[in-house]
Parts: sequence; structure tokens; C-alpha cells
Amino acid sequence: MISFFLSQSKLLLFGFFIIFFASFGQTWFISIFNIEIRNFFNLSSGEFGFLYSLATILSSVIFVWFGKIIDWIDLRVYSLIISLGLALSCIAMFFLYNNILILFVVIFALRFFGQGAMSHTGTTTLSRYYDLNRGKAISFGSLGMPAAEMILPITIVLLINLFSWRYAWLFAGLSILIFFIPLIFILLNNHKKRHKDFLKKNNNSFLDKNWEIREIIKDKKFYIYLPIYLTPAFVITGLIFHQLFIGEYKDWSKEMIATSFIGYAFFSIVGLFLGGPVIDKFNTKKLIPFLLLPMLISMLLLMLVQNNIVIYYYMALMGLTHGLHRPFTGSLWAELYGVLNLGALRSLLHACGVFASALSPFILGVFIDYNFSPFFLSFFCFCLIIIVSIAPFIFRNN
Repeated sequence: MISFFLSQSKLLLFGFFIIFFASFGQTWFISIFNIEIRNFFNLSSGEFGFLYSLATILSSVIFVWFGKIIDWIDLRVYSLIISLGLALSCIAMFFLYNNILILFVVIFALRFFGQGAMSHTGTTTLSRYYDLNRGKAISFGSLGMPAAEMILPITIVLLINLFSWRYAWLFAGLSILIFFIPLIFILLNNHKKRHKDFLKKNNNSFLDKNWEIREIIKDKKFYIYLPIYLTPAFVITGLIFHQLFIGEYKDWSKEMIATSFIGYAFFSIVGLFLGGPVIDKFNTKKLIPFLLLPMLISMLLLMLVQNNIVIYYYMALMGLTHGLHRPFTGSLWAELYGVLNLGALRSLLHACGVFASALSPFILGVFIDYNFSPFFLSFFCFCLIIIVSIAPFIFRNN
């Protein structure tokens, strides 16, 4: 792994940092401000969940078109555009005033550029330009997310306590402008040659492996594996978005919730380090049915254990599934459908994933508004995990 990193350090670091800074548009980051935003706009959990879900769904629909641009535009230009978009979205939160429509637009932009475009760019880039070491490349770049999850929650809570929640967003936007955007041109300075070599290799050798999108959506394998791909986005997004509600029942303080992200991030890293080398050795289709097992156990703990210390075990197991998910699914779609049209495929997958993550804050928010307890929320997710794992298990050897 070390020798691989040293030989490919620039592209791997690009993947790491773009996924790190994509965090500013992720649900777990925005959820830190859940109470402050709801209080400022006088919204219930269900109302904010509906607005958040609607903005996220709209971003996913538009991203089906926008995401495939990465297949033909220069990666440096694409990265610059989306990084500026996310930076300006964060800064807009600093200037936010009491207007629901403006909040909707800003949430849409955060989700579109952060959770959407920047995450998509990192994973697509690392999946596309590696073959034998694809799992290791995705695993290393994906370390950007757990690194952010370890650093940012505590940092943001500190900024909120010292200044206000608005200044935390200003910090996020300025960090992209000052630190990440210059890195794009440093780390991708030789990208033109890399992309030219990639096209030559694939045009000569691998055309028979690559599918058009219209063929993919007609293929039954796509629908066998799509639900298990989408479930972590649904479960993690929904539960983390409403984690303060769960914390009230479980006696979790805001500080406990913030520090639990350290365990979540650490075990995400464990999942990345385990997942990358494993899928480089074995057929991903045979392993994918077991992807959600740690999350399944975490739901059992959330249902059955009342001691507030359970938050650390629950978050650690969620993190383990989150870490395994990136290399497992990143490699799975490349194995099934090739890499030439990977940008278009991943934009479609991303839209589906965003749609799933958009539904969960709203659905779980409605459950909360109708006085369902965290036990019911976790039981609902437990049943969902079992259901979506059945088809990949049955067809794992096909």
C-alpha cells in the first residue's frame, strides 16, 4: 500500500482532498446545524426534513445530466467549477436570512456541489484510472471522508460555541477557496497525459467491457445490486439527520454525538483498509451480500441497548459499513459495466443514491412527528437491510 501510494501520490491525494471537502455538503455535516437552522426558521423535524429532501431530490435529478460531463471535460476545469460552487454555497449560509426559499436554494447547492459533484468526482476518478489496484485507490481516496468526520464535528462544535453557527459555515467556504482550489492545479498538473494514456488503453483493449447507459438500465443485474448500493445512503442519512432526536431518548449529549464521529470515522478507515485489498483479490459479487452486516448489528444495538454508551458501538458499526461501501460498490460497477462510460453510470447511481438519502430525512421525520420512537426507526431500518441483502445473496455466484 505504501509503495503504491508513493508511486501514485498526486492523483490519490487529489481523490482524498476532494472527498474530504465534499463533506461540507454531506448530511452528517449539515445535521450538526439541525437545531440552529430549525430554530432560526421555526421548522419542525418533519418540515425541515421535507425541505431538505425536496432540495436533495432536485439536486439528484439535475445531476443525472451534470455528472456525465466528467466523461468528456478536462478534470481540472470540472473540479474548479464544482469547488467554487460548494465554496459559495457555504458562504451563502453565513449570509442566510429568514426566507424559506433562500434556505431551500442554499441546501440544494450544498447537496448538488458537495454530496453530489465533489464526491462523484473523487470516486469516478479513482475508479477510472486504476485497474488492478482499483480497490486500493478507492480506499485511499475515500479516507478523505473519515478524516473529515474525525476532524470537522469537534471543530465545528467549537466554532459554534466560540462564535456562532454562521461563522462555522464561513470557515468552511473560505477553506475551499484558500486551500483546496490551488491544490487542484498542483495535484493534476500531469493529468492531460494520464487521460490520453487511459483513452488509448481502453479504446484498444476494453471496448467489449463497457456498456452504454441505455443497456445498463435494461440489465437485470443493475436491479439486483442497486438496492444494496442505496441502503447505506438511506439509513445513515436518515438516522444521522435526526440524531439529536434519537439522542434525547438515549440521553446522548451534543458533545457525545460529536465525539462519536471519531469512532465512526476510525471504523470507516478500517472498512476502507479491509475492503480495498479484499476486493482486489476476490470477486466483488460474492462479497457484496455481506456488506451491510455491521450496519444490521448496529440497528440491533440501537433497538435493544438503553445505556448511552451504545452510541459509540452503534456509530462504529455504521462507520464500518460506510467504509466498506465505497471500495465494494466502486469496484462492483466497474467490474459489471466497464470504465469508459463510468462518469455517466456513476451520475445515474449518484442520482439514485441522493434520491434514497433525500427520502429518509422526510420519512423518518414524519415518523417522528407522529410520535414514533427511536426503537421503531431502527427496527424499520433493520428490516430494510435484511430485505435488500436477499437478492445479491441469491445471485452472488452468477
